[in-house]
Amino acid sequence: MQRPITERIIILYLRVAMAWTFLYPAFRQTLSPEFSVAGFLSHTKTFHDFFSIFATPPAAHVLSVLVGYGHLLIGLSLLVGLLVRLGAGFGALLMIVYWMAHMDWPYIESKANFIIDEHLVYAGVLLYLGVVRAGLFWGLDAWVQMRVFSDKSASASPVSRSHIRIQQSASST
Repeated sequence: MQRPITERIIILYLRVAMAWTFLYPAFRQTLSPEFSVAGFLSHTKTFHDFFSIFATPPAAHVLSVLVGYGHLLIGLSLLVGLLVRLGAGFGALLMIVYWMAHMDWPYIESKANFIIDEHLVYAGVLLYLGVVRAGLFWGLDAWVQMRVFSDKSASASPVSRSHIRIQQSASST
């Protein structure tokens, strides 16, 4: 069953909006040589002992590169609609880690956010995009599915060939 056009437009909007949520910081982080996660991670409160491990100079440098390019890859995945389930999954995981890092239990970042903040909302939207396979709506996932998993390629698979042989042998007897 195909989804109504309004639902597909909303899914596309959510996919592009979440892509921008990752792409904007990715550009700032990858283009700025002084970007480091150390300052942020050294000021965590609730899980300080865990996050402070990653604030040490060797770990912070590696993690800063991973965060910047992770944001970039997740954002590009969502923007072009390729590997959206994978990108959305990693994005949701990253949002949950950010939620934990901003936590001063039971408040998140400030007294205005009690337990839930935008990171959990973003994680929920990303999980939704993965579940509905948002890349199939005006994204490259639809093109890949059509090209790679079409009936023509399925007939060339070993499973299909063995099924054909079984049918031929059954009809010849």
